[in-house]
Amino acid sequence: MAQKYFVHPTAVVEEEVEIGEGTRIWHFAHVRKGAKIGKNCNIGKDVYIDVGVEIGNNVKIQNGVSVYRGVKVEDDVFLGPHMTFTNDLYPRAFNEDWELVPTLVKKGASIGAHATIVCGVTIGEYAMIGAGAVVTKDVPPFGLVYGNPARLKGFVCYCGRKLKEKIGENENHIIFKCSHCGREVKIRKEDYERYLKEEDL
Repeated sequence: MAQKYFVHPTAVVEEEVEIGEGTRIWHFAHVRKGAKIGKNCNIGKDVYIDVGVEIGNNVKIQNGVSVYRGVKVEDDVFLGPHMTFTNDLYPRAFNEDWELVPTLVKKGASIGAHATIVCGVTIGEYAMIGAGAVVTKDVPPFGLVYGNPARLKGFVCYCGRKLKEKIGENENHIIFKCSHCGREVKIRKEDYERYLKEEDL
């Protein structure tokens, strides 16, 4: 039976790895034992996927990214070139009893080139992390963060453009309309209030 995914001859895929149909794993990538990669993913050159990591469907991982143990990546996520995950809050070369701290990247989120995600955070659905950002706390759904440390600078649409036009609100949400694609996006009021506070810092 023909293999339904592509692995470049220079890539290393260890045993007990699950790879979905249509996924492509490119030059010098290394996928460790027990990892799960969904359908139609693109795993770029020099990517490292650690033991037991879960990657959803339709995920793009650009060149030079290491997805360490404890990181979970949901569907439709974009991981930009050379962005960095961590999984230990108190790293020492000599620690033998270090604690694994998990990180979750939710559906549709995008992380820009050379961003650093400090472990223990959740990146919300469709959030946008700017290039070079250092993320030290949770990012809300549709949140736009950048800087060091990263701060909430607004919200983005499903299409990735910044939301500027407020068209209404209800008990729990502020409602925006995207000026690029026309979609409506509901932003939780508590997230919008956090944005206003961080803008004042």
